[in-house]
Amino acid sequence: MEDLKAIAGQTRRDIIRMVYDAQSGHPGGSLGCAEFFTALYFGIMKRKPGFNMDGEGEDVFFLSNGHISPVWYSTLARAGYFPLEELKTFRKINSRLQGHPTTHEGLPGIRVASGSLGQGMSVAIGAALSKKLNKDNNIVYSLHGDGELDEGQNWEAIMFAAHHKVDNLIATIDWNGQQIDGTTEKVMSTDSLRAKFEAFNWHVLEMDGNDMDAVVAGLHNARSFVGKGRPIVILMSTVMGYGVDFMAGNFEWHGVAPNDEQLGKALAQLPRTLGDY
Repeated sequence: MEDLKAIAGQTRRDIIRMVYDAQSGHPGGSLGCAEFFTALYFGIMKRKPGFNMDGEGEDVFFLSNGHISPVWYSTLARAGYFPLEELKTFRKINSRLQGHPTTHEGLPGIRVASGSLGQGMSVAIGAALSKKLNKDNNIVYSLHGDGELDEGQNWEAIMFAAHHKVDNLIATIDWNGQQIDGTTEKVMSTDSLRAKFEAFNWHVLEMDGNDMDAVVAGLHNARSFVGKGRPIVILMSTVMGYGVDFMAGNFEWHGVAPNDEQLGKALAQLPRTLGDY
């Protein structure tokens, strides 16, 4: 568990430095999801060595809210999918590490382009159905922003998944209550999110997304409901900008790069646990 916490801490440093160096990107949601990505890739997902696009015989993951690419890129690099040094190219010309994940440059670990919000649920459900058709007993994981639930396509997909008993899918909602234009309560309220998913006949779990022990336990618990006839969703409470006091809980850090002074303040709060890239 201490190793996982160290990786998550270093991932936060990567996020801040990547966005600062590019002077572009989305640090807020990325910082809030460091525990989730670390637990998933270093403790929970059953992964094969190397990378195969079809994901046959292993668990796979899809990121729907693609703007939080910094946390995913950092995780993939530190998990060995591509060289850590490549993080220096984030959002640079001709880089494989584009602002939103894409596939045309063949970046290991990325199976679908994402950035058009609301589409990831449909993609994950399709992948889960594919595994069922191929008699592949592995699991499909996905992550979605609470703000992107404003998109109606999500709810069509959510209804479809329950009807077709897509019970090899564990979808997680980054439930931080923030989106680019303000709080979710102000922009488009997601009141009674648990009740909404339960009404669509999903199995609903909740966990604290910024507590590594809770995240690991929550993801293990979610796996225990796979194959029981209903899709699974985890409502993961996080704090946007977690780990940096002046960013925490502030929607204005959804998509803003820190300046020189803010970089120094942020890095001073984030211990260098594994070594910077």
